Amino acid sequence: MLDIFTGSDPMASWWAAIIVLLVVTLVVHQLLSQIIKAASAIHATVGEVWVRGQRVANNTIHIATLYKTNEVVEGILGRAGRIAASATAIEQHAKACPGCPACFLTKKA
Repeated sequence: MLDIFTGSDPMASWWAAIIVLLVVTLVVHQLLSQIIKAASAIHATVGEVWVRGQRVANNTIHIATLYKTNEVVEGILGRAGRIAASATAIEQHAKACPGCPACFLTKKA
């Protein structure tokens, strides 16, 4: 094929150069198409990672709030337990005391 380029017929050399140019152009086009597809896939994956990372960061921010909520709930449960114990004591007293609720009202006054 190289003797076409060095031959005496300039028209054959010109066509051979055009054919080589077309083949190289097609190969480059294929390679660039593959690069573009790979870049698009990478871009889509990075976008998904970015969105999920933002969700994780948002959830991480709320962890401190959950600790505070847990502390408040523990305090409420402690108070509720004391209220329940007091209510049980009042109920037991009322069952055993023949003068209730009058005795309860006189003790407060």
